[in-house]
Parts: sequence; C-alpha cells; structure tokens
Amino acid sequence: MATTRCPICKRRTVRKGNPYRPFCSERCKLLDLDNWLSERYRVRIPTEASSQSEEAVSRPQAGTGNHD
Repeated sequence: MATTRCPICKRRTVRKGNPYRPFCSERCKLLDLDNWLSERYRVRIPTEASSQSEEAVSRPQAGTGNHD
C-alpha cells in the first residue's frame, strides 16, 4: 500500500481511499487552510518578473491613444 507523510504533522498516511489526501485527517487539512487564510504561506514573485510586469502596465500600448 502506498503511503505518504502528512505535510502538517508528518505522520504516515495511506494515499488510496483517504478523503483528506495529502493530509492524514480533517484536522490537518483545516490547519493547512487556516495557514493560507492567515497568510502564513506566501508565494514569492521574482523581482525581475514583477518589475517587467509593472513596466508593461504603466507603459501605454501602441495604437490605444486618443485621436482628436
């Protein structure tokens, strides 16, 4: 039987037939959700990519200006 470790409590849990997969229990699943909602987890954006996207937003695109 394939097992994995719960990302929250690190206990071994069975993958197949586990409704809380990859977690071992509903408690661990809810703790993970709380971590996301409380912003304890963060997804980082590389600085180069964020500066390029800011430039694209602030720079008007060709052909979109007003023609009076």
